[in-house]
This record gives sequence, C-alpha cells and structure tokens, in this order.
Amino acid sequence: MTENQILDHNQVQHKIRRIAYQIAEVYIKNDRIVLAGIANGGYTFAKELKKALSKIIPTEIVLCKVSVNKTNPLDPIQTNLQADEYKNCGVILCDDVLNSGTTLIYAVKHFLDVPLDRLKTAVLVNRNHKKYPVKADFKGISLSTTMEEHIEVQLTKKPFSVVLK
Repeated sequence: MTENQILDHNQVQHKIRRIAYQIAEVYIKNDRIVLAGIANGGYTFAKELKKALSKIIPTEIVLCKVSVNKTNPLDPIQTNLQADEYKNCGVILCDDVLNSGTTLIYAVKHFLDVPLDRLKTAVLVNRNHKKYPVKADFKGISLSTTMEEHIEVQLTKKPFSVVLK
C-alpha cells in the first residue's frame, strides 16, 4: 500500500488557523461558541480549533465531545454537555474527515432537537463521497479520492499530518 502525504505539520496548522478565522468572522457577535467534535478525530480537531480561535476572538469557546456509533448511527448520540449548555448558542460540528456524510448528518440531527443560534460544520478534509445532503461550511482541503483510498489524519501528537493511503 502506497502512502502519500497530503498535508505536513505546517500546512495542517495553517488550515486550522484559516478555518478559525473563517469561524471568527461568522460567530464574532456570539457570546459563546460550542465546538462539538465527533469522537475521536473530530474532537481532537475541535481542540486544535479552540486553541486557534482563542487567539483571535475573546468569545467563550466550549468544547463538546460527540459520540456517534459509526457502525449503527441510529443509536442515540451521546455528548458530554447537557442540551441546556448549548441551547441558543452558536454550534460548530467538527470532524477530521468528511467521507460519506453519514456520521455528520446523524450528529446534525441530534443538535436540531435544541434551539440554536446557528449550526455550521467544519472538517479538515472533505473527500466528496457524499451519500447525504450535508456539506462542510468550513473545510481545510477538498480531495477527490477513490472509495478504496483511506485518509489518515494525525492530530494527537506532533508533527500533525494528513496522509492518503
């Protein structure tokens, strides 16, 4: 299996910073922003976005871990925040890679049960293999890949990377 590096550490950090500035432009008037990261890679991505956003805007930024059963997305979605903690807030649903959109669409559905100021999505890599009408409002990079190829995002330790396998 061949491996091609798509983004190196500096490029990943640049993409995260750029996404943070885009989020700041949209959510500048919000007193509180919730970065809801889909476990595990999306939550790690949300933590990096929080670091970058904290340097740009004085808004309170809250992390929320969203657990989705990826083999059975109809199972109840779990979050580490109560619904009242994100009610009427600006929420950004984060994932590291947007493949078919299944995980993202079911996570979006969960947040639609609570009134929000607005709900947007952010992904580091958009693969363009959608089964559902879900889009990334903020994305680092879009790739046209085959279904057999795999994107591996490494954000848990430095150096960060995005690799196509």
